[in-house]
Amino acid sequence: MFFKLTGSSCSGKTTLAYAVAERCTGIAVHDFDELGVPEGADRQWRHRMTEIWVDRALEYQDSGVDLLLTGQSPLGEVLAAPSAPLLEGIAVCLVDVSDKVRRARLAQRDPGQWDAQAVDSFLGWAAWHREHALDPRHRPNVIVCGSWLEMVWHRWTEWSAGDPRWQTHLLDTTHRPVAESVDQIEQWLNEQRQEHTADSLALSNSWAS
Repeated sequence: MFFKLTGSSCSGKTTLAYAVAERCTGIAVHDFDELGVPEGADRQWRHRMTEIWVDRALEYQDSGVDLLLTGQSPLGEVLAAPSAPLLEGIAVCLVDVSDKVRRARLAQRDPGQWDAQAVDSFLGWAAWHREHALDPRHRPNVIVCGSWLEMVWHRWTEWSAGDPRWQTHLLDTTHRPVAESVDQIEQWLNEQRQEHTADSLALSNSWAS
């Protein structure tokens, strides 16, 4: 399976991913940016890299290993990646945090690096993620317009919020100790694996058709 922890910066995705990997077998953990982020990285770069990571997940799949990837690509971008239908299963979790905590974490992690406009952009991206997780028709132009031409958006752009395939698990880490958030991610991951084994995972097999 391909597991994705998504969300705006400083929500705790990477910390949670590597912590939960220590508890689970048959899973590889990677960060979206570990292959390098070029200067001027934009939406098209993110889309191309999403496809590269889907291809990596397919390599792991052939070896009987799941991939847990952290990064900022939302569900819509994962589903539109050219090779996504080849994955045996897809599950996405939005790791979120309050704006106040995100501001504080950005300031602590990158002192003096972000001006007010940049911080507002992080917060706006987080707000969009929350709505996108609930409704595929919420401002799809944010990721579709000016996108990489290989992306296959029509796979989901006609879906509605009630479509069972449109599933993003939501985890707000604002008032949770890290250990509790790790427990929640582990539970989610195990549940998705169980659904896949039972052939009841919404995003498995023929979801694209």
